[in-house]
Amino acid sequence: MSFVESMFSLEGKIAVVTGGGGMLPSYIAVAFAKAKAKVALWGRGTHHPMEEAAKTVRKQAGLSLDSADVIGITVDTGSTEACEQALEQTIQSLGVPDILLNGVGGNIGRSKFVELNEKLFDDVLKLNLMAGLVIPSKVFAKRWISEGIKGCMINMTSMTSYKPLSDTWAYDAAKAGVLNLTQGLAKEFAPYGIRVNAIAPGFFVGNQNRALLIDEKTGDLTARGRAIIARTPFGRFGEYEELWGTALYLASSKASGFVTGVSIPIDGGFLIDNI
Repeated sequence: MSFVESMFSLEGKIAVVTGGGGMLPSYIAVAFAKAKAKVALWGRGTHHPMEEAAKTVRKQAGLSLDSADVIGITVDTGSTEACEQALEQTIQSLGVPDILLNGVGGNIGRSKFVELNEKLFDDVLKLNLMAGLVIPSKVFAKRWISEGIKGCMINMTSMTSYKPLSDTWAYDAAKAGVLNLTQGLAKEFAPYGIRVNAIAPGFFVGNQNRALLIDEKTGDLTARGRAIIARTPFGRFGEYEELWGTALYLASSKASGFVTGVSIPIDGGFLIDNI
C-alpha cells in the first residue's frame, strides 16, 4: 500500500450515508466506496428507491451491481425508533458502522420574512436539524460510546451556515444550527475519541436547485444563478467530484485524527468574495 493509500484508504471501515438518495450525499458515498469502505445508504426512498440508489453508487464506484459492500436501507431519520432499527439492519448486513455522514437536508419554498409559512418553516427546521443531524447522531453516539468505538461524524453545513441567503429563512436558521451543533458535539464527544466535523458545499447544480439556477427552456443562468456566479471567485458551479478529497480527509482517522469541530467550505471562494 502506498503512502497516499495508507493515509486515505477506508478499507475495513463501515460508513452510513443518510440522505443517500440525494445528489451530494450519494456522490460522497461513491468516494467512500472507492476508498474501499462498506457503505449503507439510508433514505426515505420517496423520490429515489434506496436499492436503486445503491446500484447507482456501486456502478459509479466500479463495483459489481450486486456487490454486498454497498446497500440501501429505507428509513426516516426523523424517527429515533426508525434509526435504531436501521442501525441494527446495517450491523447485520455490514457490521458496526464507524463513519456517519449526515446528508439529509434541503430547502422547501422561498418567501419574504413577513410572508413566511410557519408550518413550512418548522418542517424545514425538522428536516435539516432533527432528521439531518440530531436524531441519527444521538443514535450513533450512544452506540459508539457504549462500545468504545472512536467514530467519525461528518455533517453537511452550507453557505447559509455562515451568511444568510435571501428568502430561505428556515434553511438559513437550520444550517446555522448544524454548524453550531457540529462544534458543540465535537467538544462533548472528544473524550470518547469521536470526531465531529462538517463539509460546507458551495453551489452545485442538482435536481433540487436546477430550475432555480438554470433556465430550463434556454439553458442560460437565471438571475439567481448569475448572482451566485458573480459572487463566486472561481466563476463557476462546483463539480460533485470536488467533494471527494475533503470527505475522504475527514473520514480517515489517519489523515485527520486530530481534527474535530471544523467545517470546511468547498465553495470556489464564495465565502471570501469581496469588493
